[in-house]
Amino acid sequence: MATVAKDFSIEEKLTAVLSLQKIDSKIDEIKTLKGELPMEVKDLEDDVEGLQTRVQNIESEIAKMNEYIESRKEAKKEAEALIKKYEKQQDNVKNSREFEAITKEIEMQGLEIRLCEKNIKDTTFELQERQVVKTQTENLLAGKMETLVQKQKELEKIIKETEKEEAELVKQSAAAKEKVDERLLTAYERIRGNFRNGLAVVPVMRDSCGGCFNIIPPQRQAEIHQRKKIIVCEHCGRVLVDNELNESVKA
Repeated sequence: MATVAKDFSIEEKLTAVLSLQKIDSKIDEIKTLKGELPMEVKDLEDDVEGLQTRVQNIESEIAKMNEYIESRKEAKKEAEALIKKYEKQQDNVKNSREFEAITKEIEMQGLEIRLCEKNIKDTTFELQERQVVKTQTENLLAGKMETLVQKQKELEKIIKETEKEEAELVKQSAAAKEKVDERLLTAYERIRGNFRNGLAVVPVMRDSCGGCFNIIPPQRQAEIHQRKKIIVCEHCGRVLVDNELNESVKA
């Protein structure tokens, strides 16, 4: 909880809350940096998992196609063997009725052979297409895997590099809060929670609010520069400070 002396000037109060804002903004930057990468890594992990499943499914389809082709080749061989068998039987027929029956069987097996050949041809064509899709998917998977490994290393590096800095900034933020007027701190935390970028204290830049970029009237700017009272943007509610004060305060 803030323990600021009541006789602190407005300028001192603004300086304290601005200092806190700059520290918290640095923490936000680290969290944003880490916050984006884990999402990217998670998305890549999902993509890799999906592509791996797709490759497995294609391999299963290819295996079934190869099995089907082999089964049709065997069926063709059986039909050819039956034709030879029936052709031998034709030499020993006793009447035309038996001859016609055997001839019909030979024709049926001939149709079976043509059907097997068509099945083999069509499935071989499909098999080639699936092989192409498999190769494309494997190439895409390899690219995703490479990117995933790179992003994982990048995330690990950022976590390693920012762990100490973030911990130190959190300590600095807690210390800075002790120097901020209690009511101003309450307002600061409420305003920070209203905006995704966490900016509750912003400078006037180019005659505009540094948060919502709406124009600040000249008279209002003069009052902000005097630092005799705390002024908020009438559009977004952020605490406004002059750019000179903003430049002088470092996190």
